[in-house]
This record gives sequence, structure tokens and C-alpha cells, in this order.
Amino acid sequence: MSAKDRAEGHRRPRVIIIGGGFGGIAAAQGLRHANVDVLVIDRHNHYVFQPLLYQVASATLAPSDIAVPIRWYLRGQDNTEVLLGDVTTINPVARTVTVDGDREESYDFLVVAAGSRHAYFGHPEWERDAPGLKSLDDALEMRSRFLEAFERAEATEDEAEQRAWQTIVIVGGGPTGAELAGIMVLIARHALRRDFRRIDTTQTRVILVEGGPRVLPTMPEELSARALDDLRAMGVDVRVQTMVTEVTPTHVRLGDEVVETRTVFWAAGNQASALGRQVGPTDRVGRVLVEPDLSVAAHPEVFVVGDMAVTTQPNGRPVPGVAQGAMQGGRCAADNIVRTLERRARRPFRYQNRGDMATLGRHRAVADLPGGLRFGGTIAWLLWLFLHIAYLAGFRNRLIVLLEWGWEYLTWQRGVRLLPGRRSRA
Repeated sequence: MSAKDRAEGHRRPRVIIIGGGFGGIAAAQGLRHANVDVLVIDRHNHYVFQPLLYQVASATLAPSDIAVPIRWYLRGQDNTEVLLGDVTTINPVARTVTVDGDREESYDFLVVAAGSRHAYFGHPEWERDAPGLKSLDDALEMRSRFLEAFERAEATEDEAEQRAWQTIVIVGGGPTGAELAGIMVLIARHALRRDFRRIDTTQTRVILVEGGPRVLPTMPEELSARALDDLRAMGVDVRVQTMVTEVTPTHVRLGDEVVETRTVFWAAGNQASALGRQVGPTDRVGRVLVEPDLSVAAHPEVFVVGDMAVTTQPNGRPVPGVAQGAMQGGRCAADNIVRTLERRARRPFRYQNRGDMATLGRHRAVADLPGGLRFGGTIAWLLWLFLHIAYLAGFRNRLIVLLEWGWEYLTWQRGVRLLPGRRSRA
């Protein structure tokens, strides 16, 4: 809004976007030329490229390599403000949101893109001993636990205790779990093998646990089978059709088997943000049941996108909770806000699958692309590298990540193997 408009008391429609992830940023960018005022609210000040969080968790990349300040990213949009805060309440009747418990902000349109957290299948107490990976804070916690495991193993003379510290269990055989397993076994067997004197890091045991019949279950069966073969060839102990029934500080129970371990990571299941329940009916994991245009039936000025919305593909299958789905949803919500203001009919959300990829290790990846193109190996790995660099925010991050990956490829070394200080899990 111009200074003249403010002086004359003119008011443009106000759009509040909750969440500065893929969906929220896409919605904000979709409104950059609209005659509206946009307020983006997030509890973090940064926009993070989530597909590479696992590389921060494994000490390959630094947090600043995959994240940029939201304010910086949206700095060219004169109609957009950014507020650092935690939305605690949404009142769709009054059209207000409450930030940090006491600050009230009003809206004409609302885009809820607050994402999801880990789901522990009725055992929230497991989170303390099995952290998940959804944010930079999660990645740093996981990195500390991963590196600390080797330090603790080196510090003890008890062989059983050493084995327990050098046993890493990853729960969930989707892309995050498979990529974590692949990179962690490579680090243990190559990057760390000359750094310790009392332990042999090449004997580190990485166990990947999947409750279903195959890893990467959303991919075609032939790619899942190839990924399974690749992981096992790299030394990952993959367990399919295996359920975790107990997680403690000293062990996990896989069915009836007890595995002594001090390091468990969670990559199974999602629970949508609790904010969804404040705007409309939800499914069993908290996702909001939305209309075809991504709005809420009782409140058509409220849109829900990304992991928080129940949406389907043209073939009737659910839209996967991946970056491309969130970005397309954010753009659709922004377009429908503009259409509403221009008194044009809204358009339904149509998800376009541009392909799924997962990388498991050096020269090992699988790709499922549009048109039935499915392949793995070096070509898929190179394509994964190129696309992930291309989608990073900012030239600096692209350059730094390219250099880090080049250095790691030539030397096997990871550049961010630093612990923040002596930690205690007690």
C-alpha cells in the first residue's frame, strides 16, 4: 500500500500466511503482484530446503548451506511483511490469529501451511530417545547424537557398550530413512575410519527398519527392489515387515528381538500441525478436509496447503507430502485468492507429479519420472545432485553446496563434524 493510500485511509485486503516452508513461501510469491497486503508468520526466521536436512543431520552440510532468512528471501516483495512468532490460536469466525499467546492479527484471507511433525503411533514418549527430522533444530540434534555415538564408543573400554554405541537404528524406510541410512553407513566406513584409535568405525552397524513390505513404498516396486539391493550392498541391515514395539535409552525392540543401541532416529509417520483442528474437520492424523480449491467448506476465505491438507491426485491417490505438492498447493491458494478478489471462479487444485527421486550413496540413486521413465545408478544420482542444487535458495548456497559435495566426493570427508559441547542424555 502506498503512503498516499494509508494517509487517505484506504485498506487493501490482508492475507496472513502461517508457515514459511515450501507451501507458505509459494503462496507469498504467488501474491507478489496482487493488490493485497501479505503477512507471513513463522516461529523460525528461516526458509529451509527440507530435502537436504538429512545432509545437515549427517554432518555433510552446515545449516546455513540449505537455509536463508525468510525476510531476505521475500525482500523484493513490497506488499509482504514477515513476523517471527508462534501462532497459538486461529479464530475463523472473527478472522483473527493470535501470535505468541497475546498478539492478535486480523485477516481477510488465511493460508495455513504450518506443516507436520513426527508421529510415534501412540508412543509420544519415544521422541526423547528417537528424534525425527523436520527442522534445522532436529537436524542439529540428530547430528550431535550421530557424532557423539562414536565419541562415546571411543571413551569406553567395555566391548558390549562400544557395540551398542556403534549400532544406529533408523525407523522408517521412506526417502528420509533410506537416505539417512545410506549416508551414515558411508560416513562410518569411510570418513571416520582413520580418526579413532580404540574403535573400528567400519564395524558400525546401521539398521533400517520398515514396517511395510518394501523400502521407498511410494515408488514403483522395481525401484524399491533396486534401492533395497543398493542399501544392503553398502552394508545397511535392512529389516522390512518389522515393527518397532519399544524404544528406550539403551535398546529398541524389533518384534521380539531386542537390539542394544544408544542411537535411534525416527523417519516414520507424520502428524499434521494441531492448528488444522481450529479451522475445520480433520482426518485421523490431523490433516484438514479441504474443498477442491483447497479452501475450508465452512470458511471459504481459509486455505490449507501442504502436509496439512487432505488432497488427491487425478488418479485418486493421495498427494504425497513432498515439496512439489506443497509448492503447487501454495501457488493454487494464492491464485484462488486473486480470482476471488477479481470475482472470477476459483480453480480446483490439480497436482502434477514431476517425479520422485532418492539418493542412497555415491553413484546410487533411483528416479521415477513422468512418462514412465524409471532408472537408477549414476545417471539418477547425477540428476538428483543437479536438481537439488538448482532448487536451493540463493546463488551462495548453490555454490557452497556444490563445493562441499565436490570436496566430499574427492576426499570422503565431511566438513561440519563439530559437536556444540559436552552433552548429556540423562
